[in-house]
Amino acid sequence: MMKFNFLSQKTILNTLLISCAITASAFNAHAQTTSISVGEAKTKKPDIHLASPTSTGNELTAEISQIQKTIASDLAFTDLFRSTPDSEKEKADYRSNGSIKLENGRISYEFHLKQTGNEQDILGKRYQSDRDDYKTLAHLIANDIVMAITGKKGIFLTRIAFACDRTGKKEIYTMNFDGSDVRQITRNRSISLGPSWSTDGTRISYSVFNRHEDNTRNIDLFEYNFKNGNLRMLSNRKGLNSGASYHPNGKQLALTLSYAGNPDIYLLNLENRTVYQLTKSAGFDVDPAFSPDGSKIAFVSSRAGKPMVYTMSVAHPGDVKRITFAGSYNATPNWSPDSKKIVFAGWIEGHFDIFSITADGAKIERFTKNEGNNEDPSFSPDGSMIAFSSNRANKEKAIYVMNADGTNVRRLTFGLGNCSGSKWSPYL
Repeated sequence: MMKFNFLSQKTILNTLLISCAITASAFNAHAQTTSISVGEAKTKKPDIHLASPTSTGNELTAEISQIQKTIASDLAFTDLFRSTPDSEKEKADYRSNGSIKLENGRISYEFHLKQTGNEQDILGKRYQSDRDDYKTLAHLIANDIVMAITGKKGIFLTRIAFACDRTGKKEIYTMNFDGSDVRQITRNRSISLGPSWSTDGTRISYSVFNRHEDNTRNIDLFEYNFKNGNLRMLSNRKGLNSGASYHPNGKQLALTLSYAGNPDIYLLNLENRTVYQLTKSAGFDVDPAFSPDGSKIAFVSSRAGKPMVYTMSVAHPGDVKRITFAGSYNATPNWSPDSKKIVFAGWIEGHFDIFSITADGAKIERFTKNEGNNEDPSFSPDGSMIAFSSNRANKEKAIYVMNADGTNVRRLTFGLGNCSGSKWSPYL
């Protein structure tokens, strides 16, 4: 974790999760046991044969090739399906067919998917896009294939937000679910961190080490609007304004503030920017994360000594429950979409690793081991994957994804310097 020694505020130095120097201690479990999740396949992955669509002429030859490759790549990324070559198409569990053409300068793709042995379509739909937007068309088809077979939405139009220091400063970036189409969002020429998506995916909040008019440095909270490109200040109270998490209603967010002296969790009204204090403990309370239904907040607190993960009721903030008792330091909890699990980073054997725990604290699993520091876990909106940061390769911290059981780890960022703070968007 990073140190920002130029800050004069003792509270920030002592409490901000990203800047604490951590002393390693032996991993010990108190009422919890851990296990490496092996993620063995419980069922056979269905085979899909994607037939190239028929077309008239060769004017869309390049686009057809890219569309088919994108659909196949999307499906392979999920680790749920297997692609069947033409030579074995009769053995496939599902087979596609279709036709494609240009209509008034736009691509029109009539796509059909059948289950082998059943002549009825499980998916039959006409897709249209501008000619230069064929990848979005392909992602839409792949999303619908996943829905038709699994009953869950596909993630192929989602994005991941994170912070990187490619420019020599730390800025906020976004990228597609698979690491493509990287976009730099901020140009603050400072230290930007802690991105968080609004529930509808149209806005993103983040904290910045900012200089105020009185020449003091402060950690302020901003919000960027993707629809109009507008930037607004959400909170610049003295001290910490960090760790934001949007309420599902889109009207509030939870964050850590320290203007009253101690870092505690508050609710911020996004319309009038007033705040309401939720926690008040002797330790520090940071990293709030709303449950999907907005009824609870998971957070990290040092109220019992070591920073551990707690949950509390939003309606009754005094109803607090400690759910982790393992290790010496826990950080950045994030809920699964079904509210059944919470992932977090935990200090063990001299490194941070990724863990998952049931929301009641009864069962904990460890997903990474002996591969550097692994932090900032965030579930995909369908709950099938986890994005996280790791310095396992050449000590450079990058963004990775893995299946929700810890298997099939893949690196997404390259050439962006050290990257951290991964947050998966909602469905866009």
